[in-house]
Amino acid sequence: MLDDDHETWLLNEGHQIIEQINAKGYSCLTPRSRLIYCLWAADYGMRNAGDLATAADLHATFLAEGQSAAQELGLPQARAAFSLASEELERQYFSLFDNVVAEIRAV
Repeated sequence: MLDDDHETWLLNEGHQIIEQINAKGYSCLTPRSRLIYCLWAADYGMRNAGDLATAADLHATFLAEGQSAAQELGLPQARAAFSLASEELERQYFSLFDNVVAEIRAV
């Protein structure tokens, strides 16, 4: 996997986090893992349904949890993205994606 293949990285990380959730529960996740899971849910919805309704079905509080985890980690781009209204995040999602993933990966 190339370092700049953010979509593949997110899919792989998301899969590992889902396994952690299934084994130990959501409460065991670190702030970074919570943020990745929130982004994974958003990405799943956007790439598969073209909106964030599916993301909300997967993780009802993905926006608030993503914002909180990004704040806790001191990640301004991720915090700003998860602070957007759902409709605005849908409009900007693909233009924000690479920078948000790069920011998370640097932590």
